[in-house]
Amino acid sequence: MNTIWNTLLFQPILNILILFYNLLFSNLGLAIIFLTLIIRLILIPLTNPQLKASKKMQELMPELEKLKKKYKDDKQKLMQAQMELYKRNNINPAAGCLPWIVQLILLITLFQVFNQVIRSGTETIAVLNEKLYPFLRFSEGASLNLNFLHLNLAKPDLIQIPGFVAIPGIFVILATVFQFLSSKLMVPSVKVEEKEAKATEQKTDDMAVSMQKQMLYLFPLMTLVFGYTMPSGVILYWFVFSLFSYIQQLIINKNKKAEVKA
Repeated sequence: MNTIWNTLLFQPILNILILFYNLLFSNLGLAIIFLTLIIRLILIPLTNPQLKASKKMQELMPELEKLKKKYKDDKQKLMQAQMELYKRNNINPAAGCLPWIVQLILLITLFQVFNQVIRSGTETIAVLNEKLYPFLRFSEGASLNLNFLHLNLAKPDLIQIPGFVAIPGIFVILATVFQFLSSKLMVPSVKVEEKEAKATEQKTDDMAVSMQKQMLYLFPLMTLVFGYTMPSGVILYWFVFSLFSYIQQLIINKNKKAEVKA
């Protein structure tokens, strides 16, 4: 399995990154940005339907919670009612599984590739040459250019203030902000759901709203925390990924509003 992953995913993506590095004037930062955008564009046919379905599922949460309350003692009727609700809204709950798995595998591979290149650049180019195709291998004694804007891509993006602890740099903050904005677009209206939850006698709605709130803030918080230890090259990748996701979700939401008005 590991050999298949290396041959079909890790090694080709790694080599494409180095190809972009060579084409973009030995600028690893631009290569990371370009590769991330290219892969995100290729994934649009998979991600758009998934994001649309996810948005619909989020909007149906209040109705789903009402069904759970109505059929709390009859799981079979609850399941039938849920399937009817999905059918009325043209939603297939299982449709997004395969695209999600494909995206997850690619995301993990991209992360590993960027991390491998950055780590190799700080240690020895020989480790990297073992994974590169012959025409892309570096000459003996060569090294990767890890400088991008104010960053050393192998080190965390932190600003050291004399006499104080280091604070997150611009790309850590941008990655955190767009991760939050992207997550927020996936939540239709937490305040509305909070109001409905308080009006119900049971606490299942409160639990669902609480979980949505946790998801809304958890991933941005994790991005901020990881920014203190992750190489800035990985954070740069995560910023571009989050920005693309935010814009993609924004376009989907805008198109949906236009469809509703029409």
